[in-house]
Amino acid sequence: MSDGQSPEPLGYRPEEIVTSEPTRSARYKWAIVVDATAPAGLMANAVACVAASTGALVEGLIAHGGADAAGHPHPGLPWAGCAVLQGTPEEIAAVHAKASTADGVLVVDMPASAQTNRVYDQYLAELAGTKPEDLGVSAFSVFGPRNRVDKLVKKLALL
Repeated sequence: MSDGQSPEPLGYRPEEIVTSEPTRSARYKWAIVVDATAPAGLMANAVACVAASTGALVEGLIAHGGADAAGHPHPGLPWAGCAVLQGTPEEIAAVHAKASTADGVLVVDMPASAQTNRVYDQYLAELAGTKPEDLGVSAFSVFGPRNRVDKLVKKLALL
């Protein structure tokens, strides 16, 4: 928004959270795109970080938890599913650029510099001095209307 306010929160209304139906019945789609050329540990870290941020930002994404047969509780998980996709740095940069300008789509990215700084404030300082075209993204999460997200990620393979 041009007035400096945050956009409307993206997420599910309580009546839309139907955990008894297939994930394809949800009106939103969630995908995480990761740099397939990165070492496995950095890929896993980047996916976990953007997933955590997305879960915190999207209302109704995490379902209620449940207990196992012994009564031990297990926290809720994303009920509408999440595809984890891969691409080359060039492919993910192109998809990230399109997703970042798509209407009604939330993009949560993890700049590569987030994985090279051990002090969060140093990461933020480096981020503030980096031009968007020089950013380099290890992974990003894209959440939005199913048809828009499908169109954005359709050429990427599952990880």
